[in-house]
Amino acid sequence: MELIDTHCHLTFEPLADDIEGVLERSGTAGVTAWITVGTDIQHNRKAVDLASKFDHLYAAVGVHPHDAKDVTGRTVAELKELAQSEKVVAIGETGLDYHYNFSEHADQRRTFTAHLEIARELNLPVIIHSREAFDETMEILDQFIRLHGRLKVVFHCFSGSVEQARMVLDYGFYISLTGVVTFKNATKTQEVAKNIPTDRLMLETDCPYMSPEPMRKQKINEPALMIHTARFVAELKEIPPAEFAQAVTATSKSFFGLP
Repeated sequence: MELIDTHCHLTFEPLADDIEGVLERSGTAGVTAWITVGTDIQHNRKAVDLASKFDHLYAAVGVHPHDAKDVTGRTVAELKELAQSEKVVAIGETGLDYHYNFSEHADQRRTFTAHLEIARELNLPVIIHSREAFDETMEILDQFIRLHGRLKVVFHCFSGSVEQARMVLDYGFYISLTGVVTFKNATKTQEVAKNIPTDRLMLETDCPYMSPEPMRKQKINEPALMIHTARFVAELKEIPPAEFAQAVTATSKSFFGLP
């Protein structure tokens, strides 16, 4: 199998301290391309720099909703400049997180919309983080699309219901699953996985967080472990693993415009 980890944080410790080993283990396992995702200006810079050094490694740039309170006009300008780097393939992660509320809701909404503006202007897809804020996330996306036209959108680390997944798909958006789908208590996410067509489905690690079963006790997740998620979802969908991998890889390449 050849797979793409469409959402990882390779600039985070301890992965950044062993990046060559991380990528080598990943390639050996069958995960042969990666999108490392920025969460603030510091990590955006690191992500762009890291992507420039390795083949098949790409970057996304954005400010996580946790840090929306710190976003200024200068932040947005730098974000837009970084987004024009050669190997940047998406804007994000961006969105709303009403679980921790590390930033006020108004700041999160303002920053989210600023990301959508950059994505529209540069014709880049958007990686959405939405936690306990699904309805408002969809409302902001709906309003933006009504004003400006379609956007390519993926809901990363999707944790919603089957009904919410159908709404996402009805908008023409995409869904990405992490190793959470392999957890024994993740019956809702497993039901979602069964119902997503492979031409709208992508996989990710969100590493260094959330190692999949049977590696869940391994506290540090890394791209090599995504193979377990792929096999699990393929079995859920009753698709041969190699066929499933080929399908989701094609979806990932198409969505992010990868060669």
